[in-house]
Amino acid sequence: MTTQFTWTEDDQRAVDTARVLAVDAVEKAGNGHPGTAVSLAPLAYLLFHKVMRIDPQDPSWQGRDRFVLSAGHSSLTLYNQLYLTGCGLELDDLKALRTWGSKTPGHPEYGHTDFVETTTGPLGSGTSNAVGMAMAARRERGLLDPDAEPGTSPFDHFVYAIAGDGCLQEGVSAEASSLAGTQELGNLIVLYDDNRITIEGQTGIAFTEDVEARYRAYGWDVQHVDFTRGGTDYVEDVEGLYRAIEAAKAVTDKPSLIRVSTVIGWPMPHLQGSASVHGAKIGTAEITALKQALGFDDEPFAIDTDLVERVRSRRAEQSRAERSSWDDAFASWRDAHSDKAACYDRISRRELPEDLSLPTFEPGRMSTRKASGTVLNALADQMPELWGGSADLAGSNNTSMAGAPSFLPESRVSETTPGGPYGRTLHFGIREHAMGGIINGITLSGLTRCYGGTFFVFSDYMRPAVRLAALMKIPSIFVWTHDSVGVGEDGPTHQPIEHLAAYRAIPGLDVIRPADANETAVAWRTVLEHTDRPSALVLTRQDVPTADRTQCASAEGTARGGYVLSEASSVPQLILIATGSEVGVALEAQLSLEKAGVPTRVVSMPCQEWFDAQDADYREQVLPSDVKARVSVEAGIAMGWGKYVGCEGASVSIEHFGASASGDVCMEKFGMTAEHVVTVAQQLLS
Repeated sequence: MTTQFTWTEDDQRAVDTARVLAVDAVEKAGNGHPGTAVSLAPLAYLLFHKVMRIDPQDPSWQGRDRFVLSAGHSSLTLYNQLYLTGCGLELDDLKALRTWGSKTPGHPEYGHTDFVETTTGPLGSGTSNAVGMAMAARRERGLLDPDAEPGTSPFDHFVYAIAGDGCLQEGVSAEASSLAGTQELGNLIVLYDDNRITIEGQTGIAFTEDVEARYRAYGWDVQHVDFTRGGTDYVEDVEGLYRAIEAAKAVTDKPSLIRVSTVIGWPMPHLQGSASVHGAKIGTAEITALKQALGFDDEPFAIDTDLVERVRSRRAEQSRAERSSWDDAFASWRDAHSDKAACYDRISRRELPEDLSLPTFEPGRMSTRKASGTVLNALADQMPELWGGSADLAGSNNTSMAGAPSFLPESRVSETTPGGPYGRTLHFGIREHAMGGIINGITLSGLTRCYGGTFFVFSDYMRPAVRLAALMKIPSIFVWTHDSVGVGEDGPTHQPIEHLAAYRAIPGLDVIRPADANETAVAWRTVLEHTDRPSALVLTRQDVPTADRTQCASAEGTARGGYVLSEASSVPQLILIATGSEVGVALEAQLSLEKAGVPTRVVSMPCQEWFDAQDADYREQVLPSDVKARVSVEAGIAMGWGKYVGCEGASVSIEHFGASASGDVCMEKFGMTAEHVVTVAQQLLS
């Protein structure tokens, strides 16, 4: 965009139009968040009409700038601009705010409304997504166009976010902002709406820190645009804000925070500055007073549609010029980089290499975390778009590809940590929640696949991000190791018990707990094949048997979620269903039961979600309904296994917290042994 700033009567009238649309839409819905949408209307309009590079005809244009409304409750801040720019919303959509089937839900939803880059609402999560998007932009550039001069590549773009006081109080924004400063993300600009109001009143009752000083300490460039003139007046200094954004764009070695001091609800004549306008309709009397002050007819949604067409037309003209310039640059890049263009075409379609090859493992013993690391190393050269790391646990999670340089700015590179701005190994630091949000942001950016690892018990810290990934149906990959009491001496604080059941309860999340190295390889391939949902790989710390596939079924059954791993000697009287490290226990128990004359089938069920998606005939083949004697075996609570074992079955489980002792001792004391499984099975059969 040009640095020549203009602000016409049409611009100001469009801003005021956004204000009256906000209050009318909330009033019609009967609920919502009008205050911020009213006072931030000039900021949002400035971004969408004067600053950002967008194409109203193409929400997935690779060259677009990204916009994240971290303060997702103020959804009308975004919806009104999508309407005024002609980005897929019309007046009837605003009238349908927060109603069934509308394009304007209470909080912005990715995949539901065009040009919504991420689902926001849980405060602070959008900030972590924005950091991920900024990191992704740098990695994408390094993957596809590393030698271009700064600002000249078709893969260069900015990420803009609007955050509020609530966002900056949430810990996830602090985690993500700290990492953004370390990463020197010069393509990230966060506009902080400093309106000093939350639901309970003035932020001073709970939030008194110096935000500017905090962000400077994080390593950010910080500016302040004060519409309140120090509390003495109120002037919407749009040009000053524009200049601040342009200055932020020129800072290439730091992310930027622009603190914009506003009064929530301004210019409402009577309710501006009050907590009551944050999350409730303002009432007809105040709407009338606001419209009178702004010069609008006192009728719902009575706006100048000719004005809307004029600002849309101007935005479209600007967009055509931006798109044409980008298209030319992209075409030149394609001509000059045919090999990278082929890579771009494949990864933009989220396709795997046609000849993808994964390792196979001989019988023996190996932890599934180690097997996962081996698989990642095999994938490294085949899938350059795959990258990731760990929350300071890479050596334990086995999430680093051998020899892959670290993703770090040049100032952070050292002899002990080689890498660069286009590196591949991510260091999230001890920031599990931010890691989850950043992985989501990277995934949403569209060109790369990202994974992040931690201990399974610490997945609790990142659960909100995992839930949002499932809600958005995006293929984020979470790698969780140290998956049971088999962790051992670290004790109950580090031993997951309820976690498998808790994560299986999230709709749309695939939870995969492979039994051995070969299941782990097939699990990774299947995860990468899925592009419409997130996945969680749950892996062992301890070594487990690698099944002899000449005696057992192929690990390819992993892709179906559950399969007959070891068949009974005759028509089965009993079925043992197990996951992860307990599959080996079930195989041992099968031997004893068969010796005792009980034909026993062992079913490995690494992923309940994949198994449930199979057709009824397949599920009946694996778990025939006439075999009522079934026992599930899993080192966690039994919740969720009832639908497989039935009312006549039983579960070998752990219904209490663990203890500090060796993993083998914990497994024995808590009944995760073949002997105990045999006892439970015999009691069931009797």
